[in-house]
Amino acid sequence: MKKILFITAFAALFLTGCEQKPTLQKYFVEKSESKGFTVLDVSPTILNLEKTKLSSDEKQVLDAFEKVNILTLKADGTNQNEIQAEKEKIKTILNDKKYESLIKVNFGKDGAEFKCVGQDEHIDEFVLYGSKKENGLAVVRITGEDMNPTAVLKMLQLIQKSNVDVEQLKPLQELFK
Repeated sequence: MKKILFITAFAALFLTGCEQKPTLQKYFVEKSESKGFTVLDVSPTILNLEKTKLSSDEKQVLDAFEKVNILTLKADGTNQNEIQAEKEKIKTILNDKKYESLIKVNFGKDGAEFKCVGQDEHIDEFVLYGSKKENGLAVVRITGEDMNPTAVLKMLQLIQKSNVDVEQLKPLQELFK
């Protein structure tokens, strides 16, 4: 009887002790089923790079990246209130102290922000969030292990060398038209 009471008490503490605050990952999952949102999950394999032709440094950069999640909500002239509400939700999530701001650019009500989770050579997540009244909003989440800001720049260089399957990125291209 004492075991059952102890297990029940432990389970109650465990369930109530879990944080229920919103996270970017939960936001992506929630919005993947929502009308108007486009969510893409991209793995580094989309780059179609032959590892045999990469330097050891480039291989290390590529191996540090796990995936890129992209979420967009395109402005259509009738959804400005929805976009504003979603911007507030995203800002609330990104205001969590675990996100360190790297760069922030504002153009009136439009702008972009680059944040990360982790420090120095041990960054687990980069987030690029941007919005523009005419286009909508976009959140790009890059996850990996022990990344650093230099690795992101090197990854961009690798993208230029790659044979990216552009068809997979069509929804993202539509946002910027």
